[in-house]
Amino acid sequence: MMRLDKFLSNAGIASRSEIKKILKKGAVRVNGNVVSDGKLQIDETADQVLYQGKKVEYETFVYYAFHKPAGCVCAARDALHPTVFNYVPMNAKQDLFTVGRLDLDTEGLLLITNDGALSHALLSPKKHVKKTYLAYLDAPADPADIRLFAEGIDIGEKRPTKPAELVIDQNDPTHVYITISEGMYHQVKRMVHACGKEVLYLKRLSMGEFSLEDTLDKGAYRTLTEKEMNYVREYKGSTL
Repeated sequence: MMRLDKFLSNAGIASRSEIKKILKKGAVRVNGNVVSDGKLQIDETADQVLYQGKKVEYETFVYYAFHKPAGCVCAARDALHPTVFNYVPMNAKQDLFTVGRLDLDTEGLLLITNDGALSHALLSPKKHVKKTYLAYLDAPADPADIRLFAEGIDIGEKRPTKPAELVIDQNDPTHVYITISEGMYHQVKRMVHACGKEVLYLKRLSMGEFSLEDTLDKGAYRTLTEKEMNYVREYKGSTL
C-alpha cells in the first residue's frame, strides 16, 4: 500500500506539489471514482488508477546518488575487488545498475537505478550530457592545454574528442576542472595524457543536473531529492 500522491509521482506523472493541483482538478480516478485526496492509501498492484482517462502503469524505480570511493568497481559482482553494491544494497529484484562507470581508482558521483530510460537519456551520445571532474595532474596545466581541450583532442579514436572545457585552479595549476560531453573509455585520462601530463587523482563532481554535494561522504548514498526527481522526469521526457 502507498499514498496516491506518491504513486503518481513515482509513476512520473508530476512532482508531489504539482500532483496536488492535478487532484483538485478531478483528473484522477481510482477504481472509477474521482479522488482529490493525495493521502488516500491505494494498492499499487491491484487498484486501477486513471489520469486524464488513461491508466497509470506503475513501475517501482529506485534512484540513488552514491559517492564512489576509490578501490571499488561498477559491477554487480567482481572476483578481485569490492563493488559499489558492497556499499549500496541491491534491491529485491536484483536489477540495480550504475548509470555509466567510473574506473577502479576514480572517485565521485555515481547514479544507481533500475530505470533504463533514465540511463539512456544520460548516456546516449546524441544527448551530449556534460560531466565535470576534478583532476590532480603530475605537472601544472597551462593556457595551451585549455586551447587543446576546447578544440578537441586526438586520443587514438576514429575522431578527435568533442570540444571540452578545462579550468585551471588559480591557487594550484596542477588542479583542474574538466567538463566533457562524451563517455569514451578512460577519456579524461587519455585527454590529459595527450597534453603531455598524467592524472594522479580523479573525481567526478557532476553528471548533467546531478551534483555531488560535500555532505555526502565517500561510500555513502542517498535517495534523490524532489528537485532531482524533477530532473529525472525532464531527462526521461527528452527520450520520448
